[in-house]
Amino acid sequence: MDGESPQRLRIELLGPVRAWRGTTPLDPGPVRRQAVLAAMVLRAGSEISHEDLLDGVWGSAPPGSGHRVLPSYVYALRKALDPEGTAYEDSVIRSSQGRYGMAMERISVDVTEMAGLLRDARRAKESGDLATAMAGFTGALALYRGEPLAGLPGPLVQAERRRLADRRRTLESDRLECLVLSGRTGEALDGLAALTAAEPYDEAVLALHMRALYANDRQAEALNAYQSMRERLRDELGVSPGDALGQVYEAVLRRDDELLLGPEAARTAALTAAALIAAGPATVPLPPRPRRPVNELPGITGVLIGRERERALLAAPLPPGSVGVVTVDGIAGIGKTALVVRTARELRSRYPDGCLFVDLRAHSPGRQKLSPQRVLRRLLRSIGAADSEVPADLDELTTAWRAVTESLRLLLVLDDAVGSAQIRPLLPAGPGSMVIVASRQRLAGLDADRRVTLEPLEAGEAQALLGQLVGEERTAAERTAARELARLCGGLPLALRIAGTRLQTRPAWTVAHLVSRMTDDDHRLGELRAGDRSLEAAFRLSYDQLAPAQQRAFRTLGLTPTSEFDALTPAVMLGRPARDAEQIMEGLVDMSLVQQPRPGRYRLHDLVRVHARRLAEAAPAEARAARTAVLRLYVDAARTASDWGSTGFPTGPPATGVFADWADASAWLNAADPELADVVGHAAGLGEADHACWIAEALTDHFIRRGRFHEGRTALKTALPQADRATDRRMAPALRNCLGIVDIHRGDAERARATFAEALRLSRRGGNRHEEARALSGIGTAELNAGRPEEAIAPLTAGVELARRLEDDWLVAMALCVLGTVHHTRGRTRDALRCFAEATVHAEANGRPTMISRALTCAAEVHLGLGGFTEAKELLGRAAQLVQQAGDIPLTAITLSMMGTAELGAGNLDAALAHHHDALSRLQSLSPLNEPHQIRMEMAIRSRLGRAYSAAGRVREAGQQFRTVLAFPGSGAYPAERALAVAGLRDCEAAS
Repeated sequence: MDGESPQRLRIELLGPVRAWRGTTPLDPGPVRRQAVLAAMVLRAGSEISHEDLLDGVWGSAPPGSGHRVLPSYVYALRKALDPEGTAYEDSVIRSSQGRYGMAMERISVDVTEMAGLLRDARRAKESGDLATAMAGFTGALALYRGEPLAGLPGPLVQAERRRLADRRRTLESDRLECLVLSGRTGEALDGLAALTAAEPYDEAVLALHMRALYANDRQAEALNAYQSMRERLRDELGVSPGDALGQVYEAVLRRDDELLLGPEAARTAALTAAALIAAGPATVPLPPRPRRPVNELPGITGVLIGRERERALLAAPLPPGSVGVVTVDGIAGIGKTALVVRTARELRSRYPDGCLFVDLRAHSPGRQKLSPQRVLRRLLRSIGAADSEVPADLDELTTAWRAVTESLRLLLVLDDAVGSAQIRPLLPAGPGSMVIVASRQRLAGLDADRRVTLEPLEAGEAQALLGQLVGEERTAAERTAARELARLCGGLPLALRIAGTRLQTRPAWTVAHLVSRMTDDDHRLGELRAGDRSLEAAFRLSYDQLAPAQQRAFRTLGLTPTSEFDALTPAVMLGRPARDAEQIMEGLVDMSLVQQPRPGRYRLHDLVRVHARRLAEAAPAEARAARTAVLRLYVDAARTASDWGSTGFPTGPPATGVFADWADASAWLNAADPELADVVGHAAGLGEADHACWIAEALTDHFIRRGRFHEGRTALKTALPQADRATDRRMAPALRNCLGIVDIHRGDAERARATFAEALRLSRRGGNRHEEARALSGIGTAELNAGRPEEAIAPLTAGVELARRLEDDWLVAMALCVLGTVHHTRGRTRDALRCFAEATVHAEANGRPTMISRALTCAAEVHLGLGGFTEAKELLGRAAQLVQQAGDIPLTAITLSMMGTAELGAGNLDAALAHHHDALSRLQSLSPLNEPHQIRMEMAIRSRLGRAYSAAGRVREAGQQFRTVLAFPGSGAYPAERALAVAGLRDCEAAS
């Protein structure tokens, strides 16, 4: 209070509210009265109406006495703030015609003082006067005494509290930047670390922190901080770091002192480096290399005996300036995967941009080999490319992969490769990257820098591995038998491990007893040979030790269509309760025949899977029943989870009754999601044409809801050739209708129309009325999406009538929603509302929440256009509950934003803003990988939020939302949403 009048009133809001006159503290009263005072002070000289004051302090729960309560609060504040004897007209609080205001020329406020210090400090900073700027920022920060407006109620204060807290973080960031620019980076490190932890998504703060770390010779930490931010943005928000942060990262990699530290520091660093080089290369320290905190390499289990020479060859430096390629080959069970994974984990610190692992499945029985196209899509997704940006053609995929990896240093491990042609398109382009390829073949057609061929373990190494597994004392007591056991296992680590496990779990057995059992067993694994020995003896030994129920389960596991599964899968295949199946699985885990990658999920090693499948094939009737049961499980799960409902699938097998409801089935599918498309290929490979078609059809809705359009199309394309061989003749048009639906969601209306037309032709030729109705509705939808609404009316009307006769409630509801949308776009609101009302009735009969909510939101949109905000709010309230129950995040966000629009129209500004913010928060929880329309939806929601801010008089915040919409990459692809933002911004500029 230096320099102020001894009697000047001072009000402090940057902490608990305090008031002073001179040096005398004043009592502003209870928190609600303080909130009224804060609201008037924060209006900064202008007046505030009774209505705004009531809304700002009491929100949606105003006092019962309404406007009469305010005079009592203001009277008490005058008594507290004015000097004794002050006349009414001289009070520091002014009132006139239902409005209140403060005589700000007679008051000093810490918020105003802080804003002035900030303004002056920024001017000093812009002029290069860092010392003055630092003093200003420090002084402004000193005015904060804790949380601003601490403990005060009301939406106005809550908003101001957030704003002032954000201002505090900005001040701290500006102060720390001055320290960095002044060369006092060591002083800034602690503050930047705290600020980065508090604001984990603030790229500007992280960039400043990276510069400070670099200046303090902590380059590796700076690079790791960027990698952590990139992973966090990709995994949690589905976006990549911005250009500014990327430039700092590249500068740290290049050691660009001028960009990071300024020209003077760069000259000093250059002189220092020259002096070091002149002193000799031994004195020049190598720059530390970053280590990526998260990688895709599998974990390491067990010990690795021997292989020192091979590990040294793999780890030896490769020629610089190119992509290094190393191959590891050898027979099955020789330990290729164990070696390359362990070596890769030891080398990962050399590759700051990622360590990727792909199992190419060359020898995975019952599973399709991975094509280069599928592998490239997976790799591109792993480093952050969105599905919508991934091309389909192999040449385009290869070009995209090489372009993306040009500036990266990656370690790529390709396991179980089948040939050179499979590898070449997968090679990254970044100099200094490394590729390790494991294969049973030697891959002579692949240009490799180094080749490592694994041989069986030597006798001493094999015996050492046995000693590690069963104990040195035990093998030493039976040295001759242990030597013979190592020989019978052919020096193959997998065989030795399985044999060792049996001895671990059977302490009463002698090694000689195990040798006698293996010598008597002459079964072999066919192509998996090591001289005249094989793995069959070891696998058969494990199998023989199982109880009958476990043996049957183990055989059955060789027939599962996916490499990973839960207990329900073998339960259905065995015809047993899931609890029993889980107990059997856990027993097989204990026997090391089944792996458990995570709780509740199981898998077989590929070699064990071969053994299990061969055993199953020896009992063909049992195998046939198990295969049929598991394929029916996938049909039932996909149909039960589908929004189409029971009438959406008029042919095919009856429900198994395994799943309680659609939510139960959907959760099961979500767990198996990565391999669902493979199930269709598995069924087709077995010659199960009907099951391949039924599964592909039923999974269509699942893939669409998950935004996985490429996989949905892949599954349907795999099944389509099977349609001609299927006994269910509905499948030929049905699969084409599904392809059309996928193309509609992909935004390819013309291709969708052509596919629906073919489905219509086939359905009419085969007399299939259900698919005819679906095709007609699809053609109408495609016409609407192609911008031809009038041409959509006839097929949609025909589709609705036919679907009514077929009593397909979902199809009627869907077609009516599209038809109603056509009427709405043409200004025929009465016809649109009639369609949506009938759609709601049919959707409720179908019972799936997504379709009901869609019909309700369509009707609400019409009411919003007509100004029927009460009707819209009622419809949207019901819809919001349904979509949240269904877990449909995009539709939830859209519904909440529409509710915000309805509340705005009804004059409820606070509720409108809250709904829009809630919608935005939910939408931003999605990744663009799973929701290709996220940008368009976010543009629409932000535009509505901007309108709400404008209506609330918060023009600056409104303009910020509109500018954000216009700044979206590719926003020009959505002209309607862009036009809303342009118009809103124009209104903001006119109002300011």
